[in-house]
Amino acid sequence: MAMYEMHLDYLKQSDKAVYDAIIAEKERQMNGIELIPSENLVSQAVLEAMGSVPTNKYSEGYPHKRYYGGNEVIDVIEDLAIKRCKKLFNAEHVNVQPLSGSPANMAVYYAIMNLKDTFMGMKLTEGGHLTHGHPVNFSGKLYNCVQYGVDSETERLDYDAIEKQAREIKPKLILSGYTAYPREIDFKRFREICDRVGAFCMADIAHIAGLCAGGAHENPVPYFDAVTTTTHKTLRGPRGAIIMCKEEFAEKIDKAVFPGLQGGPHDHTTAAKAVCFEEALKPSFKQYAHQIVKNAKALAEELMRKGLRIVSNGTDNHLMLVDVFKSKGLTGKEAEHTLETAGIYCNKNTIPFDKRTPWDPSGIRIGTPVLTTRGMKESEMKEVASFIIKALDNHNNTGKLEGIKRDVKAFCDQFPFYK
Repeated sequence: MAMYEMHLDYLKQSDKAVYDAIIAEKERQMNGIELIPSENLVSQAVLEAMGSVPTNKYSEGYPHKRYYGGNEVIDVIEDLAIKRCKKLFNAEHVNVQPLSGSPANMAVYYAIMNLKDTFMGMKLTEGGHLTHGHPVNFSGKLYNCVQYGVDSETERLDYDAIEKQAREIKPKLILSGYTAYPREIDFKRFREICDRVGAFCMADIAHIAGLCAGGAHENPVPYFDAVTTTTHKTLRGPRGAIIMCKEEFAEKIDKAVFPGLQGGPHDHTTAAKAVCFEEALKPSFKQYAHQIVKNAKALAEELMRKGLRIVSNGTDNHLMLVDVFKSKGLTGKEAEHTLETAGIYCNKNTIPFDKRTPWDPSGIRIGTPVLTTRGMKESEMKEVASFIIKALDNHNNTGKLEGIKRDVKAFCDQFPFYK
């Protein structure tokens, strides 16, 4: 496993307070077991691209058609990012300018729907994202979202029920791809449903993009109308987003991003996206994507063997939802705090049909992208599971939790990444 050395000499001299905070955060990441499935560790090359001189440039517009002069080099960078992304996902058209996942989703809605049009997205409490139509979000305020969920017994998508719902309401757009759904998504079935009801077919693969690119999950890009994704998470790139779509929708979506919703793109991030796509095109990334899934399955199986209830009885991808309330009598908030005290990081999360609130739900969400990046395999997942169980069982014993934290650090020291 490569080990990267952060070069922050000038920052250390000019702003010691910020330097110290960054070093403390690096040490936190290296000393703990990072299980938040939306996080990852980027390479030195991605870090260097993000901290480089394209950050100084304004480049409103698109390659070879800008509103500012002096963009001939920026055009090279953006063209590289687009070309590599097209190859990676087999995409007809790519827009690499969205600043994050929520603006990317907003741009597709803006391009395809009128205000108050009806679309279908998944409930937040059952695996969807805020931008998939939640009432407090722009997506639920500006559009009429009829939400679908999972089956109460299997805790999995019921495609027949989704199709029936779609036939009844005839939405303008149907969105698949989720933020807390642990099972493989039948994208081909979603394409069929959209075709039967005449809906625009969209996916948000922010969480599973790296798995799609690496062949560990079905890739919807070649046959969906539009697909959005962040470029971090399993794709292991910078914080940012992209939109991939059929050529027939390219002009509308490009205009929705700029000038519809954004001004100048962040060119240093575009450079880092280009680096990330090139890394993901290498054979080693395919091995990485498949190992993420192997690790997640191993972790889920070991946790279930040790008595924890995993939503849907396992996982097909990089994440799982653990029902800590039913398993251990702890709320998600209590479990998150307990694990953090022991140097294990996760996020509290609702589970399907949760009777508790999102601020203190019944579950936690955990995943394996970071552990896999650090070089861990299935055997290490058994050790991680043991740390989790030991911490939860000692949630009221501060001394025991501090001891577990020391053991966690010694375990993590075997898998260095940043010096």
